Amino acid sequence: MRYIITSILATLPLTAFAEVPSVVTDIPPVHALVAQVMGNLGSPVLLLEKGADEHDFQLRPSQMQSLSDADAVIWVGPALTPWLDRALRETAATSLPLLDAQGTQLQPFGDDSDEAGTTDPHAWMNPTNAQHWTDLIAAELAQLDPENAATYRANATAAKTKIAAMDGAIAAELAPIKSRPFVTFHAAYGYFTAHYGLTQAASLALGDATTPGAARLAALQSDLQSGRYICAFPEIQHDPALLTQVMQGSPAKLGQPLDPVGSSLPPGPDAYTALMQTIATTLHSCLQP
Repeated sequence: MRYIITSILATLPLTAFAEVPSVVTDIPPVHALVAQVMGNLGSPVLLLEKGADEHDFQLRPSQMQSLSDADAVIWVGPALTPWLDRALRETAATSLPLLDAQGTQLQPFGDDSDEAGTTDPHAWMNPTNAQHWTDLIAAELAQLDPENAATYRANATAAKTKIAAMDGAIAAELAPIKSRPFVTFHAAYGYFTAHYGLTQAASLALGDATTPGAARLAALQSDLQSGRYICAFPEIQHDPALLTQVMQGSPAKLGQPLDPVGSSLPPGPDAYTALMQTIATTLHSCLQP
């Protein structure tokens, strides 16, 4: 009987025994794109916890174990999450830093930044990059799991269609506010404003992880009091007290907090479109004439 069972098992398709790769991701938008490409085949691990700052995060032992067990780590890159760059030295997993991948559309930080001229890592805010990344993710997973390659590619195509529909809806929503200047907490929205043709004039913090100095605060407060900006937007991950203080005596409106990385949203395959749509709606609600 044992021989018969063994013979039957040997004749079954290999796909029945193929293991879907174990994938770890850094931030919610990347996790969402990977989840869409994997579909029903598996679920990627998300490292960044709810409400956490993507630039400065401390991995827990269980997360380090997930990295050790991973077949692939798909992430933005060390410019955004240096803590993951350090941790990757302890794992043999395949690494796909999307920011460094060929075909990713990059742009530098603007002149109004301590990091002017260097590459802005917030590239997921351009939907064109998100669409391109789904293909890169599908290709990476297909290489690790050839038996399911067709499924990964089909899921990537469906994801790109969904992103295109989101992109069109956001463009229409933001069209009436293109010329309305505003302030954000930090310089994280350059790809978003460039893609949709918005006027983001300034940010409170000039760099990704920097605290603004007294001269910067005084200059921004003067600009706000002059009526140059329509709205100022705090961020979910940061205390709004400093921005509120700078806005005192200003005609600018305080908008709802923005969340550039989506750490306040429920993670999953819909998190990328939710992140982008939430930013668009938040901007529109404050900046509309």
